[in-house]
Amino acid sequence: MRPKTLARGMRFWPPFLASGIRVQYIADDWSRAGVKLALTRWNKNYFGTQFGGNLFKMCDPFWALLTTESLGREYLVWDAAAEIDFVAPGREAVYARFELTPAVIAEMRAATEAGDKHLRWFENDVTTADGSVIARVRKQLYVRRKPPKTSPAA
Repeated sequence: MRPKTLARGMRFWPPFLASGIRVQYIADDWSRAGVKLALTRWNKNYFGTQFGGNLFKMCDPFWALLTTESLGREYLVWDAAAEIDFVAPGREAVYARFELTPAVIAEMRAATEAGDKHLRWFENDVTTADGSVIARVRKQLYVRRKPPKTSPAA
């Protein structure tokens, strides 16, 4: 699937649509993505701020998605762990940006070359439009090169 097609489709993905989350872009080379979480009367919590679960949800799939597409289908990529630190209340729309560099991709390829698993932490901030940090999110990915397929004995 092309990145732009996926980004458009995710606008209608029920978990994002119901929460006010909108994928703004996924780079053509799968190296970057951006997401916006609006604050509306339908998704405010009791205190009039962003739900913590929505702040996490807006970040949840992107590190694994970018990594899977950047490494290729010969790799297994799974979420292994996650953390979120709530820094300030979100009283307006918030944004998350993800950037997967060629150096990180090379590091993961090298670490899994012999078939070993590799655990890698990724971090990003959730910010307001002016750059104020609302939350810090960390995701740990499990990465392993798939074993070569063997043909059945004749």
